Amino acid sequence: MRWKGWEKIPLTVTDPADPLQNSRVEAIAPLIVSASRSTDIPAFYADWFMVRLAAGYVKWKSPFGGIPLYVSFEKTRVFVFWSKNPAPFFPHLARLDRMGYNYYFLFTLNDYDNDRLEPGVPPAGERIETFIRLSRSIGKGRVIWRFDPLILADDISVSDLLEKIRIVGDRIAPYTKRLVFSFVDIEKYPKVRRNLRDGGLTGAREFADDEMGEFCTGLASLNKRWDLSLSACAEGQDLFRFGIGRGQCISYDLMMEEFGNDRNLMDFLQPDNQQTLGGMAIVADPS
Repeated sequence: MRWKGWEKIPLTVTDPADPLQNSRVEAIAPLIVSASRSTDIPAFYADWFMVRLAAGYVKWKSPFGGIPLYVSFEKTRVFVFWSKNPAPFFPHLARLDRMGYNYYFLFTLNDYDNDRLEPGVPPAGERIETFIRLSRSIGKGRVIWRFDPLILADDISVSDLLEKIRIVGDRIAPYTKRLVFSFVDIEKYPKVRRNLRDGGLTGAREFADDEMGEFCTGLASLNKRWDLSLSACAEGQDLFRFGIGRGQCISYDLMMEEFGNDRNLMDFLQPDNQQTLGGMAIVADPS
């Protein structure tokens, strides 16, 4: 059966310009909230997020048309946090636990320090320590390692990428269960091409089929000692022969494994007439 979307409920909101002025709006009430693919909330808006969580709702402007949408947290059971540096969020984890929410992190941990592709993020060594600290705090099943995207260029070969992943993976493999990666898609997104050019990376390009096979073979070899679940995000090719599945960042399997005691969530994930999870993440960004 096709998923019909999140439940909609009435919500009372306060006008920021006039705290005494309230209005009634319609809000969606998701069980699963993705926070967020477009803005690193844990790194830059941790305090804002906790204020909005206490308020019980957020107003989100869709990137597709900018139409505002109210999102209520009344029924939320899981937050999925996307981040390259969740360290600023650490002080809020205990409070989130006390409030009874389930959550996990999609931690993008690349090593492009020498290539200057990620200005503004801490050095890879510091982020590795953050990854380990987070895993020790909330459990390795709730911290997914993302290496995203994989980029080839004049000074970055397939062997170089495998070495970057090896260096990171040898440190953090004991502290996670899953690695999700993606191959860069340059031709489809002019903004990506422009950003790579502005960053000074020369010869950036997508993977040819033989290069993709070389990378996946090398990654499968590395994973013999890591024993992680490997998946590729937004990849059209079937990589199963390398032991690599299709990426699922909003992961049914993870939620079943980590949050199986949450009856409301389990009823949603496994109703009698709906056995799959798809298309259900709501993005919450500062606005």
